[in-house]
Amino acid sequence: MSGSVNVVVLVGNLTRDPELKAMPSGSNVCRLGLAVNERVKQNEQWTERANYFDIDVFGGMGENCAKYLAKGRQVAIEGRLRWRSWETQEGQKRSAVSVVANNVQFLGAKAEASDKPFAEAAAAAGFKSDDDIPF
Repeated sequence: MSGSVNVVVLVGNLTRDPELKAMPSGSNVCRLGLAVNERVKQNEQWTERANYFDIDVFGGMGENCAKYLAKGRQVAIEGRLRWRSWETQEGQKRSAVSVVANNVQFLGAKAEASDKPFAEAAAAAGFKSDDDIPF
């Protein structure tokens, strides 16, 4: 095979609230923690085991994640794996694999904290409740 393929698709729940950070380049990155369960058989019993992943979401998509997502929310992530390494102040070498998201789909019910931007936008448009929507 002459080329490489690096694609990952994950569906799980956020383990913490999104963290939006500005990078030196001026763009933003949103860091998400994602738990994805898998079924495993142990001693003739099926159980759930959680896998934890760090997700990086860049630019406007990351800003939307920070604005509308909260801990516990279910999301689907499509992206690629990224390996990075660094050296600690003590001189120890460290490495980690994270997921760089190309696409984030918001699934499941909205968390109450994420309802605020929608409510503010509806109020600014003149709607007082769902009953005011003409369709």
